[in-house]
Amino acid sequence: MTASAIFTATIYPSTAEISAAKWNRLIPTTDGRADNPFLDHAFFLALEQSGCATGQTGWQPQHILLENDAGQTVGLMPLFLKSHSMGEYVFDHGWADAFERAGGAYYPKLQCSVPFTPATTSKLLVPSHDPIISGALLDTAQQLATQRGASSVHLTFLPSNEAQLVEHDSWLRRVDTQFHWHNDNFDTFDDFLGTLASRKRKTIKRERRDALADGLTVKWLTGSDLMEHHWDAFYDFYEDTGARKWGRPYLNREFFSRLNQTMADQIVLILAYDGTKPIAGAINFIGKDRLYGRNWGAICDVPFLHFEVCYYQAMDFAIANGLKIVEAGAQGEHKLARGYAPTTTYSAHWIAHSGLRHAVAGFLEQERLAVERQQQLLEQYTPFRKGERTDH
Repeated sequence: MTASAIFTATIYPSTAEISAAKWNRLIPTTDGRADNPFLDHAFFLALEQSGCATGQTGWQPQHILLENDAGQTVGLMPLFLKSHSMGEYVFDHGWADAFERAGGAYYPKLQCSVPFTPATTSKLLVPSHDPIISGALLDTAQQLATQRGASSVHLTFLPSNEAQLVEHDSWLRRVDTQFHWHNDNFDTFDDFLGTLASRKRKTIKRERRDALADGLTVKWLTGSDLMEHHWDAFYDFYEDTGARKWGRPYLNREFFSRLNQTMADQIVLILAYDGTKPIAGAINFIGKDRLYGRNWGAICDVPFLHFEVCYYQAMDFAIANGLKIVEAGAQGEHKLARGYAPTTTYSAHWIAHSGLRHAVAGFLEQERLAVERQQQLLEQYTPFRKGERTDH
């Protein structure tokens, strides 16, 4: 496929068909490690080779790789042809239902994202951030949608600069809210508590005390300390949470073993123990300047243990390791009282059918106003002392 007179695009139906060296040259790295672990070739490959993100599960890779006229690889868009809207965290089920009630076919669609991962990452992987190359990736995605009979192209959890880049007549911008914790150069957790109003500070201290009141302990496991028996325990927790929330977990046990083989130093598994028995845990991924909280689970109900393992221990780890931000996953206004501030997330959508595009554009305009009002309201309920919270 030709993206323009300058670039040639190749569509890869498998991550494995792109070498790790070629892929990882296109993503930001520091000392040979991906700044954002979810962009690493190893992460996509583990999803594919474990069978979690394949055509059989409705995630058929259609990755776009761009070469210039000198044969140099200059851009990548991780892309999937999808037959459903599950595992994306930016919800378009209403759009699909409306279009199909009107006689249209919403699926297949093209989804540019990290499967099952609501974390903001670059989706236009262009080392120089060249807008011409980024534009060629977007144009190619639209051409591919037409060739594949797809109704639309969706780029979800974009950084703000990429959201601005794609905002023109043929693309629609969408916003939502997550809750992130900011490490303002704290030396200890108590330093963070010192920025809170007295009542909120006391509440968090009580929650931490009560979570571990029965002699429970917590361990951080990363790198070579991670063993298969840790993943066995964690997967039991993860399966229990998945079964209760959405019926069937998206990720299988093999996926975590593959991550352990290739990305263990970019993972911290936080486990809570009753004696020598692990009873709860959360997986986090380590980026250049932030910690990404992902999945959690427990096999027994302990008050406040969820907050301790998922939020407070993540904050402790970030402080200890000089990480500036903790992203604790999608949704969750309960995070607000625990120091996680409302943060805007972005996505962009191209819709082929003019009628559907017009209807969605109107919806998104109203939704943006609602999100803005909600964030203004949420800011009034942050736990910080007046004047303590800095702008982020």
